[in-house]
Amino acid sequence: MLYREALNKALDEVMQADDTVVTLGEDVGLYGGSFRVTEGLVEKYGEKRVIDTPIAELSIVGNAVGMAIGGLRPVAEIMTGNFSLLAFDQIINHMAKLHYMSNGKIILPIVVRFPQGVSRQLAAQHSESYEQMLCAVPGLRVLSVNDVNYAYHALKYAILSDDPVVFIEHELLYNKKGEVDFTQKLNPFQARIAKEGRDITIVSYLKMVDDVMLAVPEIEKELGCSCEVIDLCSLNPVDYETLKKSIEKTSRFVMVEEDHKTGGYGGQIVSWAAEEMFYALDAPPLRLAGKDVPVPYNRTLELLSIPTPESIARDIVAWGKKNDV
Repeated sequence: MLYREALNKALDEVMQADDTVVTLGEDVGLYGGSFRVTEGLVEKYGEKRVIDTPIAELSIVGNAVGMAIGGLRPVAEIMTGNFSLLAFDQIINHMAKLHYMSNGKIILPIVVRFPQGVSRQLAAQHSESYEQMLCAVPGLRVLSVNDVNYAYHALKYAILSDDPVVFIEHELLYNKKGEVDFTQKLNPFQARIAKEGRDITIVSYLKMVDDVMLAVPEIEKELGCSCEVIDLCSLNPVDYETLKKSIEKTSRFVMVEEDHKTGGYGGQIVSWAAEEMFYALDAPPLRLAGKDVPVPYNRTLELLSIPTPESIARDIVAWGKKNDV
């Protein structure tokens, strides 16, 4: 099953089981979504539950907030994370806070979905990542999706949750293939161990997990070591317990993210490691991230602006040799 098919199946099953679930966004109806995640749903559930909206992101999330207050379970699709900036007032000041400001009287079972990140030559205004800002907002749960099985289970959980959830996908993962265990009772807030190892803990999320996995054979060959790769899955809250167990085993920690390094989300994870795991570490943590530049359109420069499997392998091998891995 493809990543986008897993998301579509999750939406379909929840909409079939619960008629309070609706989805809205630009082109989610007749076109089936910009990345085909809502394909076929308007034919099954009609235009009152699969709602094509104008190009107005603030209105999309604002209407979803109103729907949630009124008793529905809306799933708002924003075409890309870059456009979610236009909806930040609704996301931050209403979606995240109304439950607390109403002393718990208002419940907001709402999901805002969008893809983000560097794709292929979409340039600076369509290649950004905003998890660092969204994870800094108390009241929001933020999930990031790399794995096909996780995509299916986590989206179903998010829609049926009474908490507001930001559900982050990646534009280059929609055609990724994977197996789905439909019988699994998956905890969406638990990090996923993508590969077990004993010498280096490498933590990442979204597409960078796949790039790390491509880099691992070269790292293990050059350093003669074994890498453990962890997909964070939930960015807020973070499953620190899984990270703690891994670092206690390996004593070495690397964080890999696509976002710009300055102010990027990975700084939070490295800060935690420095504060809580200092005496378990045999080397300073390594953090690999995007360059502090607007993402270039030129493909060569675009690839130079973010970690790639080649640069990840090169930088971790150099760090490993320097720190006696």
